[in-house]
Amino acid sequence: MKTRVKEFRTQAKMTQQQLADLVHVSSRTIISIEKEQYSPSLMLAYRIAEVFHVTVEELCCLKENKELEDKHYEEL
Repeated sequence: MKTRVKEFRTQAKMTQQQLADLVHVSSRTIISIEKEQYSPSLMLAYRIAEVFHVTVEELCCLKENKELEDKHYEEL
């Protein structure tokens, strides 16, 4: 799933480890989210969104991801 975690983190001049510490996960988890290899749980997405003062919808690009998923299902 596409997210804006890396974008918000770099804008905040924060390392992956700093963000990980704030939301109680490992830096590997943040790396995996940023590489779109792992989708955060709802609670983790909420914690990250709180750090950057954005909504979960904005952080996780929910509208864009839904449109991509809808397109995928239409092609089946």
